[in-house]
Amino acid sequence: MSEGIGLFAIFFAAIFTDNILLTNYLGMCSFLAVSREVKTSLGLGLAVIFVMASTSVLNWLVYYYILVPLDLTYLRFIVFIIVIASFVQIVEMIIERISDVLYAALGIFLPLITVNCAILGVTLFMVIRDYTLKAAFAYGLGSGLGWALAILAMAGIREKMARSRVPRGLEGAGITLIIAGIMALAFMGFSGMINLN
Repeated sequence: MSEGIGLFAIFFAAIFTDNILLTNYLGMCSFLAVSREVKTSLGLGLAVIFVMASTSVLNWLVYYYILVPLDLTYLRFIVFIIVIASFVQIVEMIIERISDVLYAALGIFLPLITVNCAILGVTLFMVIRDYTLKAAFAYGLGSGLGWALAILAMAGIREKMARSRVPRGLEGAGITLIIAGIMALAFMGFSGMINLN
């Protein structure tokens, strides 16, 4: 298998068959909290795509060019979190300058990208699977796109559900969790097409 096909397989799998959110269940807190409106979900999804793709590359470079040569791999969790937190701060400052509306809409959830376990999970999976730099970027970008696709689908469904009659006991979190479960089943239907492990 050529490198190009391998990179495409990693990218495709990260979006569909190994979706970081719906098959690995990482990043659910912000997914459930922000997915009330498509506009807000799109903004957060774009921010997550950018942060995941960028931090996977940055953390790969830090891991293989600093931590491994200096035999400091036991510090990887702390270092990865520092890189992610620093990068998210930069993204937050950029969004604040570019769009006050998006910044206000994302509110507290933008800083929460720092502690979004999906972003740290992508970095850790990248290290565990011993990806090359190109593969790490493909995996980070694909995972971000998969996360954004999932939150946009949920937001679209929740906007439609706002005008629907939902049984009283299922209103709010109940119906949202049921929808998330059905979406996870749909994405898990892709599993077996491409396996990253």
